[in-house]
Amino acid sequence: MHFPAESHYSFRMLWMLRHADAADGLPDSERPLTTRGVAQAENAGRALERLGVRIDACLCSPKLRALQTAQHACASLGVEVTIERRLSGEPFDVEALVTGLGEVLIVGHDPSFSLTLHDLTGAQARMRKGGLAAVDKGELITLLRPNELAAIALREPVVAGRLTRPAGSASPDGERRPA
Repeated sequence: MHFPAESHYSFRMLWMLRHADAADGLPDSERPLTTRGVAQAENAGRALERLGVRIDACLCSPKLRALQTAQHACASLGVEVTIERRLSGEPFDVEALVTGLGEVLIVGHDPSFSLTLHDLTGAQARMRKGGLAAVDKGELITLLRPNELAAIALREPVVAGRLTRPAGSASPDGERRPA
């Protein structure tokens, strides 16, 4: 499903977050996030915040791992999570899902997310657990893996070319800034 420029399809940016790492087990719909998955979800939210992204709505699959991913990611964004059954893992109509909602974050599963990404952009990309994609008017703007989201989320802020790390704190490489 590719939307040409003249299409009536209207959203500012579609953000697609695949659920983070989850525990094995049954039933499938009740698998919780692992400790690693919680960190992946929190990093996704912090990365979006650091990038200055303003999410208007978050829609997520009702499966526990997707719901927990959305909740952890949206905590730092101040966005309420809405459960959307159409994101349970089957193919879905993204236009019907997000039109009129503004900048939307959807949280769900593969293979439906990778297929939707392909339908929207033509990209042959596989979304990793905890990975994030941004689509604007049929163009893949970014595709980030969990480790790239962590790097964005955990980077030290820079103000006027200087690190803003507090005095006496250690940098990621262990070097201490003088107090």
